[in-house]
Amino acid sequence: MWIEKLAGPLERKKEYREQQARLEALPEPYRGAAKALQRYLAVRGGIVDGTTLVRMQGDFADLWERAAADAVSVRRIVGDDPAGFADDFSAAYAGRRWLDEERQRLVEAIDGIEQAPRA
Repeated sequence: MWIEKLAGPLERKKEYREQQARLEALPEPYRGAAKALQRYLAVRGGIVDGTTLVRMQGDFADLWERAAADAVSVRRIVGDDPAGFADDFSAAYAGRRWLDEERQRLVEAIDGIEQAPRA
C-alpha cells in the first residue's frame, strides 16, 4: 500500500498515536515536561527509522508514567541539564537519523565534484 511506503506500517503509526495519547494523559507537571522534551527530541534526535522512533517513544512514555505514579519530581528525572538528559536518552537508540542521510548526500556531492571533468 502506498501509504505504508510513505509513513511506515499502519500498525506502527497506530502504536505511535497510542503512545502520544499516553503522554497527553499524564498529569502536570509531567505532561508539560514530556512535551517540552519531546519537542527537543524531535529536533535533536532526528530519527528517521520508524521502528526505532516508536520504541523510543514507548520507553519515553513508560518513563513519564512511572515518574508520575511514583511522584518523582521532574527535576529529579532530568537533572540540572534537561538538554543533556534528552541527548543521552536519544543516544541510547541506534537507528538511522536525518543527519546520516545528510552526511551521505555531502559525501556523494563531494565525490561527484572530484570526479567531474575539469575545464
